[in-house]
Amino acid sequence: MSFLDSLSGSAAPEKPQCSRKACRAEARWQLQWNNPAVHSPERLKVWLACDQHREWLEDYLRVRGFFRQTVPFTPGPGEV
Repeated sequence: MSFLDSLSGSAAPEKPQCSRKACRAEARWQLQWNNPAVHSPERLKVWLACDQHREWLEDYLRVRGFFRQTVPFTPGPGEV
């Protein structure tokens, strides 16, 4: 945690977390999406999802025409 994080009271999570509001569960899925009105077709945005919220987040993106695909989330070398 940096000095500035300690002042704000917010520290980065130790493990990547689900993107669903108020969920602190560990991420298991990577939902890839883009907004065609804003992003070029090759640009993909990513939300992380836990098992419980995967379907909810996919549905949210599908209804808006943003959903592209879901793949298992594998943390990178700097993530636990």
